Amino acid sequence: MDAQTIWFDDVARGIGFADADDFTRALDLKNYRLIQIYRAANKELLGAIGEVTTLPKELRETLEQRGFSFSSVEPVVVQRSNDAQTTKGLFRLHDGNEVEAVLMEHYGDRTTVCISSQAGCAFACAFCSTGQAGFTRNLTSREIFDQARYFARELATRNKRITNVVFMGMGEPFHNYVAVMGAVALLHDPHGLGLGHRHITISTVGLVDKIDRFTDEGLQVNLAISLHAPNDRVRSGFMPVNRKFSLEELMAACERYVAKTNRKVFFEYVMLEGVNDSPECARELAELMRGKLYHVNLIPYNTTPDGPFAGTPDPRIWEFAAVLDKAGVPTTVRKNMGRDIAAACGQLRAETQPKAHKLPLSS
Repeated sequence: MDAQTIWFDDVARGIGFADADDFTRALDLKNYRLIQIYRAANKELLGAIGEVTTLPKELRETLEQRGFSFSSVEPVVVQRSNDAQTTKGLFRLHDGNEVEAVLMEHYGDRTTVCISSQAGCAFACAFCSTGQAGFTRNLTSREIFDQARYFARELATRNKRITNVVFMGMGEPFHNYVAVMGAVALLHDPHGLGLGHRHITISTVGLVDKIDRFTDEGLQVNLAISLHAPNDRVRSGFMPVNRKFSLEELMAACERYVAKTNRKVFFEYVMLEGVNDSPECARELAELMRGKLYHVNLIPYNTTPDGPFAGTPDPRIWEFAAVLDKAGVPTTVRKNMGRDIAAACGQLRAETQPKAHKLPLSS
């Protein structure tokens, strides 16, 4: 399905139509009108249908009366870090649920938006504020995309644009696979934001069946694995998903991905003091990463209000990185941005919404 149809299907359902075709027939809209509306929303980044002066005034008024909106998310809280590099948004959806997205403005022209794919998360990783809150529902493709669109509009006021999008916000992207792939289509569409596939990264806790499905998509979208431990004993202790898909199964899926795509896999490893940061863990991780198109990203931990973990001190993170580097494993240590505005996933939402329910891990 093309991006324009994905977008109009979601818009149409939001204002009482069955789908894009139903919407188009009811209003007797020609295809060129649909193109004008879609381009105004997602290429020109206009704020509302009333601003689309290429449309007849009567049509604009009709659409406004029916509640037609260019955005499916409403900003509730927007906070900017003291160093002005990080902006976090808490967005309300039509049913009152809230999700978070973060804009990171790196030195130079690179800008990254971290977006959410679900309201809450069913996978209950013990170190994650979102996982501690439980799962509410999946987002639609447009609700996912509109988080990036919001920040694209904000950046445009400063003659800047989004250069990268990462699916590393609230939720497990592969647990909402179809909607996430639709959001990727919206992000990539040259008639919209036009973001290259190589500038999009999807992070998963390790849903092996969905990694295989993603491998077969033939997209050059980056794959990141939330690994966080070098063995089953440690990983199963704080990531319940590992009891369904073992580390051996996960790494086999990554090997299949590399073999078929010849693309790098990024492994995220949050540093938890006294849990996964020992020299032995570093050596085990180095062995796990040896000889592959693998890259490890060590992540300083943002302590969460309900979490039982503390972050590894910075000097020990660098000692851990040195073990990997000595073993020839490509390794970076992520710069922690936005700590002063609770920019870790789920922290801001935790202040405004109660814990949700938990669901089984099957999708």
